Amino acid sequence: MSHKRVSDPKVPSGARVVVMAGGRGTRLRPYTTVLPKPLMPVGDRPILEHVLESLASAGFERVTVSVGHLAELIQAFFGTGERWGLKIDYAIEDRPLHTMGALRFIEDLGEDFLVMMGDVLTDLHLVDLWEDHCRSSALLTTAVSRRQVQTDFGVLEYDSADRRIRRFEEKPVLQYDVSMGIHMLSRECLDFIPRGEPFGFDRLVLALLAAKKTVRAFPHPGKWLDIGRHEDYEKANEENTQ
Repeated sequence: MSHKRVSDPKVPSGARVVVMAGGRGTRLRPYTTVLPKPLMPVGDRPILEHVLESLASAGFERVTVSVGHLAELIQAFFGTGERWGLKIDYAIEDRPLHTMGALRFIEDLGEDFLVMMGDVLTDLHLVDLWEDHCRSSALLTTAVSRRQVQTDFGVLEYDSADRRIRRFEEKPVLQYDVSMGIHMLSRECLDFIPRGEPFGFDRLVLALLAAKKTVRAFPHPGKWLDIGRHEDYEKANEENTQ
């Protein structure tokens, strides 16, 4: 399933973006013990620079970067964002607050705002996601991508009573729709995020569903790389050195 693009979509004046860049990048160790994941190179530029360029090219101007691990290095490199035509400020996490916890400390996010991880590379049209969310009744809309997982084993199904095997498939390829780490949130979502407590995207979605709030998917059939994964990081570098 895909979405039609909105004709000549534009970013609303004053639109806010929060880029989550406070993680320790444990999946990319040992490199991230001395260099924060957002500064890991993809081609000849840091991951976060690619992300900020995509925001600037989409027409966004005001970006808050949530930082924690080795925050001073990220702040020193990106500064106020003038080089990219952005106005960047920083939310400092004095302890890890996971992917959503820092939102409670950021002022004036507006009625709707974009939240994205600082380690994803995609050709998703961010303004289309923004407008799709704002036209809906959803409190949260998350961009999703189809991923395939190769199973290395023969998978079987059997009856629990007599253990008779009903079905067998050798090394099946499973398909899942997964969150891309790019979300549109409405202000009401903040009411579900505890202040000062580590709180992840998973807990927010479960809390919204338990409260019978509308949560929607925005399927994206195009490019999406999660740079925190070794496989995706290597692929991104291959693409940016060709």
